[in-house]
Amino acid sequence: MTKTQVKVVTRQFLLPFVLVTSLFYFWGIANNMTDTLLSAFKRIMSMTDVQTSLIQLSFYGSYFCFALPAALFIKRYSYKSGVLLGLFLYAAGAMLFYPAAQTASYGFYLFAIYVLAGGCSILETTANPYILSMGSPETATRRLNLAQAFNPLGSITGILLSQYFILAELNSADATQRLQMDAGQLKLMQAGELNAVTYTYMGVGFVLFVILLIMIFSRMPKSFDNQKSIQLGSTFKRLIKNKLYSWGVVAQFFYVGAQIGVWSFTIRIVMQELGINEQSAASVYLLSIICFSVSRFIFTWLMRYIRPSRLLIIAAVADIVCTAAVILAGGSGMFLIVMLIGVSVFMSLMFPTIYGIALDGLGEDAKIGASGLIMAILGGALLTPLQGQISDLAGINLAYIVPLLCFVVVLAYGMMAQKAGK
Repeated sequence: MTKTQVKVVTRQFLLPFVLVTSLFYFWGIANNMTDTLLSAFKRIMSMTDVQTSLIQLSFYGSYFCFALPAALFIKRYSYKSGVLLGLFLYAAGAMLFYPAAQTASYGFYLFAIYVLAGGCSILETTANPYILSMGSPETATRRLNLAQAFNPLGSITGILLSQYFILAELNSADATQRLQMDAGQLKLMQAGELNAVTYTYMGVGFVLFVILLIMIFSRMPKSFDNQKSIQLGSTFKRLIKNKLYSWGVVAQFFYVGAQIGVWSFTIRIVMQELGINEQSAASVYLLSIICFSVSRFIFTWLMRYIRPSRLLIIAAVADIVCTAAVILAGGSGMFLIVMLIGVSVFMSLMFPTIYGIALDGLGEDAKIGASGLIMAILGGALLTPLQGQISDLAGINLAYIVPLLCFVVVLAYGMMAQKAGK
């Protein structure tokens, strides 16, 4: 049977594949609602780009902290247990937005985001290797790309929720106008804006509790996780010696830093370039995610004919060109917007492809190895504040040099993987 004839998902694994793939949709909602919060809190609390980037530090820092414990948890118990725990924390974090609003505390919101993201981290650590194991190793990377293709659909949902239920409720008063307001008037206005944030997240949390109940009573196979012995020392040694894996973690760190940086400041740079408000600029962000979603399906189809590593190289080169244009073309209007959307188009391939290449052939080590690749999401926590700092000091266009350099690292990994025949 040739490579193009091997089924990506066989009938035997169809139902668990569908159930687990649905999780990709739900953490997509959280990821991209969080991206829009930077613009929301910048206006609500008159913050700098560095201050609002603490949202991403809380979100992706939580990913880092929860990933390895999640891997050990699912190895000790089961994939289903990991799914249930992840859904519970995700929903609980969303509900914590209510006391955060009552105290009007930015710190409390950051804590709620941290708990929510911990749930997402557990879900990702569980779902990605689970999807890879559902069928032939020959089609594992294609299968993960297919599952990941539903993640941007959640992203689109998250942006729409933010655009119409959060950003649309923001008062147009800028930082200077707010400074001149009476304290009582400002507090009342901010309370309304924070309620828009809070009730939107709580609505998502309610849906997640319903999903949690459904998953509790769903039958999920446990055959993929029947070895419960944990030998971290020897596992880590094998993983570190595997250059394709260890450099895959590095590449993933920089890729996620690029993705989160690009999307976190998309609304801000569009507002500057086109002179529009947050809600209108979110339409460009939404278009970027739609293009990201469509192109992921296209790249998944192309993998039937072109090696994943070769596609990764092509995408990295294209993103370097598009990001350079964003840096240099400030004031060009729609040309910059097109290049910005182009960055998302070519980013769509990167996360699942790096993930699939890095875990290829790891066997039982893939469970712990997967946590390393999720921990690499820390790149979004550390590099986004750096981009925010550059934006505050030198302008938002120049700040895109951070994702540009990240794409150079991805290009280097693609070339390394190509040499390894991946």
